Amino acid sequence: MARLDTSGLHVLGVRHHGPGSARAVRAALEEIKPDAVLIEGPPEADALTSLVGELEPPVALLAYLADTPKGDAPRASEGWAFWPFASFSPEWQALRYAVEHDVHVRFCDLPAAHTLAERVARAEAQARAAENEQEQEGEREPEGSGDDPPADARKDDAPEEAPSESDGVRVDPLGVLARAAGYDDTERWWDDVIEQRRDDQPSPFPAIADAMAAVRAETGPERGRDARREAYMRQTLRAVLKEGHDRVAVVCGAWHAPALRDVADYSIKDDTALLRGLPKAKVNATWVPWTHGRLAADSGYGAGVSSPGWYHHLFTAPDRPVHRWLTDAARLLREEGQAVSSSHVIEGVRLSETLSVLRGRPLAGLDEVSEALTSVLCEGETARAALVHRRMAIGERMGAVPPSTPMVPLQRDLTAAQKRMRLKPEPFDRDLDLDLRKESQRERGVLLHRLRMLGVAWGVPRDTGGGQRGTFREAWRLRWEPDMDVALIEASRWGTTVASAAGARAVDLAAEADLPALTGLTEQCLLADLGDALPHVLSLLTDRAATDSDVTHLMAALPALARSARYGDVRATDGGHLRAVAEQILRRVCVGLAPAVHGLDDDAAAEFVRRIDHTHDAASLLGGDAADEWTAALVALARRDTLPGRIAGRITRMLSDGGLLSADELRRRLGLAMSPGTEPADAAAWLEGFLQGSGLILVHDDHLFGLIDTWLLSLPEERFTAVLPLLRRTFGAFDTPERRAIGEAAARIDGSPRPDDSAAERRLVDADRAAPAVSSVLAVLTNGRSHA
Repeated sequence: MARLDTSGLHVLGVRHHGPGSARAVRAALEEIKPDAVLIEGPPEADALTSLVGELEPPVALLAYLADTPKGDAPRASEGWAFWPFASFSPEWQALRYAVEHDVHVRFCDLPAAHTLAERVARAEAQARAAENEQEQEGEREPEGSGDDPPADARKDDAPEEAPSESDGVRVDPLGVLARAAGYDDTERWWDDVIEQRRDDQPSPFPAIADAMAAVRAETGPERGRDARREAYMRQTLRAVLKEGHDRVAVVCGAWHAPALRDVADYSIKDDTALLRGLPKAKVNATWVPWTHGRLAADSGYGAGVSSPGWYHHLFTAPDRPVHRWLTDAARLLREEGQAVSSSHVIEGVRLSETLSVLRGRPLAGLDEVSEALTSVLCEGETARAALVHRRMAIGERMGAVPPSTPMVPLQRDLTAAQKRMRLKPEPFDRDLDLDLRKESQRERGVLLHRLRMLGVAWGVPRDTGGGQRGTFREAWRLRWEPDMDVALIEASRWGTTVASAAGARAVDLAAEADLPALTGLTEQCLLADLGDALPHVLSLLTDRAATDSDVTHLMAALPALARSARYGDVRATDGGHLRAVAEQILRRVCVGLAPAVHGLDDDAAAEFVRRIDHTHDAASLLGGDAADEWTAALVALARRDTLPGRIAGRITRMLSDGGLLSADELRRRLGLAMSPGTEPADAAAWLEGFLQGSGLILVHDDHLFGLIDTWLLSLPEERFTAVLPLLRRTFGAFDTPERRAIGEAAARIDGSPRPDDSAAERRLVDADRAAPAVSSVLAVLTNGRSHA
């Protein structure tokens, strides 16, 4: 067989993201003028290369299983993969060159059909092995029995043993080369040699391929998945060369460069054998927006770079990058109200360049620029410098894809809704406050709730501290992450629109939900305006409410249902059925309340108090006869002598706050709870339940405060020491102003006047010290009236 002609082959080994590598690839392609370009990536994306001219990086190729596995299956998290590209990615520049010059281009890595099928098979095998191990727990034979693990758990590409010192170079070949060059920092070596190289320097790719060949010679032949990847790359390369292309450029990871440059030295038969019998799945591919944050190494991305914002800056501003960087930093600092002048920038540039010379670097790198930023522009304030550095070094930005990009119908429906509602997906936190009385804003809230039903948490409800839940206002925090496109694809099995998919998902969730989950789901259906799914969910809710006899389940289910019944009219929904079900549940809670509290220990009582609080709020929302029935149940329960102290104290406080206990009756009950015949621990628990939420009642009722003080003083030392942690927990939960007011109340037990008495209040005012302020305010007011 004739030897393959590789005279027109040019292999450009790169690091996947880097401005110097990207410029070098572009320059090499301009010189080579190839008639075919091969790029490391999934061949399923070949048909998508025509869209490159319309994409705005950063973007990513997304390959996913066509059958969109269910989220609870082991294969769901393994059924997709990303290949990210930034403007400074060498592969992106190769794609742009090929499209702009109408050059044949294709991806040459192992197909995602094999990659994802292998990952799914491995995940399923591990899940089965874990299940088998749980089933056999306690029945295992002694160690050393010689039994083999399950056959389906042994995979050729399973994680290998920890590499030896000689194997370590396979993990980090750049580290080996950096050490050989006298560097102790791999990143700095690569930046100095490649990323900060000048455009007039010779092409680095022949040297990179030779260096990698030397490293590979020390580690031996490739094995496992990398061997199969390189075999497929060579098969693709051979096919392209046989098609008659004279000048072929291959852009791949530097480690693979020797294996492709020397393609003629590898056996076709061996490569075919490596690829025989690989598992395969049906896969779709598309482009999705990406972010710089997801390109950062800190995000967990294996090929990530430490500072994508810095790399983007180096690529887009090759002339005077340090000057421009520090100028941008000065602008950011001025926006924060800091005084930064042009002289700061000039001195910062000088310091950066001086540091680079002292350290023997060809140009100032990010380390030098960061030190100059801290020392000069921020005058040594590291906290201020760190804030600016993080914003610029990551340089968070989000790419965009055109409407013609292949999408599942659910993605397309969401994109149309985002455009219609003017909700732009952005890669940073953004607060959104909605007034649900306005139809346009109500639609936004409905969309966000529907997406949450589908597992797409683009918006997360934000606690504003004003108790706005259930009112006509909603507060959200929005942040779009690239993984949400995957979640949409997985959710597409439920429907082709956000509304239909969310409704189908609600019906599916309802089938296996218990009573509390069903009431929560009912509330979600109302918030998401899922009118088609709501009757089915309500039907299940009615059935479960009629058959569930667990009082704790009923109490947990009630709050969401009461909110839905009370505030349904705000969202134009009918709350009549909801109210009927809620009242039915509340009646059953009232009947079963007394038996449910019998014999509870302190921890169980604390949990039950929380349920009582929530049920009390729910009854208040329902109002009318339902609230009266609940109040009557509390009154009856409060008369029982066997109540746990924490519950008895809490119910007493509820009745007192509701005006159902006179002051004398309240003091009588407190006196009984604090009497010498009561165990101190029980008395402390009663007090904790009574004061839970607010202790201001002690500030306004000296008699109550005196009863507690008398009880504390009567305790023997050892008993006081025993209840002290409980008391600290009780009073420690109060806000600082409450604790201060209680302290002032304690100080006046001996008969001293209240601090708000008129005489005391007058003593707190220093007229001489207040005079200048009063005079200034008077002058401002007088001047304002004269101008008016």
